[in-house]
Amino acid sequence: MVGRPNVGKSTLLNRLVGQKVSIVSRRPQTTRLPVTGIVTRADAQIVFVDTPGYQTEHRSRLNRIMNRTVLSALSEVHAVLWIVEALRCDARDEVVCALLPRGTPVVLAINKIDRLRERRLLLPFIEELSRLRPFEAIVPVSAARGTQTGDLVTALAGLLPPGPPLFDADEITTVSERALAAELFREKLFNRLGEELPYSIAVAIDRFTLERGVRRVSASVLVTREGHKGIVIGRGGEDLKAAATQARRDMERLFGGKVFLEAHVRVRKDWPEDAATLARLGYAS
Repeated sequence: MVGRPNVGKSTLLNRLVGQKVSIVSRRPQTTRLPVTGIVTRADAQIVFVDTPGYQTEHRSRLNRIMNRTVLSALSEVHAVLWIVEALRCDARDEVVCALLPRGTPVVLAINKIDRLRERRLLLPFIEELSRLRPFEAIVPVSAARGTQTGDLVTALAGLLPPGPPLFDADEITTVSERALAAELFREKLFNRLGEELPYSIAVAIDRFTLERGVRRVSASVLVTREGHKGIVIGRGGEDLKAAATQARRDMERLFGGKVFLEAHVRVRKDWPEDAATLARLGYAS
């Protein structure tokens, strides 16, 4: 699953899987790590890989790693799902299109059709995109409402090689609970604090244990400036506490058990450029 930032890849993945496995925010470039989502039907099993939005503006070590993640994913899959926003295709989308491998089948998903006021404009938009390259299928969808997402899965299933399923039918992701915990907490911080929150924050899991069905999680929120600590913590600690509470509830729903979450905020001025910190956070060098 590839596309420029903020086209709805993560929302679409969660819709296809039927549970939240990839975090969602209105802020672009929320996804930083590749996230797998497993969809098992009677006739096929599809392992989706939600990649970070391909970034053409920011040039930190973190963003370079994220862009390499996209390129690596494109070279390892049986089919590519390219996602664009309905009636919005600009230079950033064209950069992604140019990256799509010529020897791999590509399905185009035109997302957010529920926001269209004039559906008659969709057909000319499809015709315009059809000139960019050959597509195995073009499917207009609404990830938010689930419109035609079944048709999208059917189109992709027909492109996969025959073989036995790789995962049990009840598995939905290969991402570890530890990594999911970090991402869920980061999502709540983004959504709680909105534009006030600096983009350059991360969540590191310092400790994750499972004892008698209870998960105990200790997390550090990394910020690049001392002044950002107050933004994350909030007056009387209310913002950090609220985000942690929301994240804990999501973890309990996803993991199916009790979770205790402890959170701290720490200043790491150069973490987006520091190889050791990025490796600790799970970003390949």
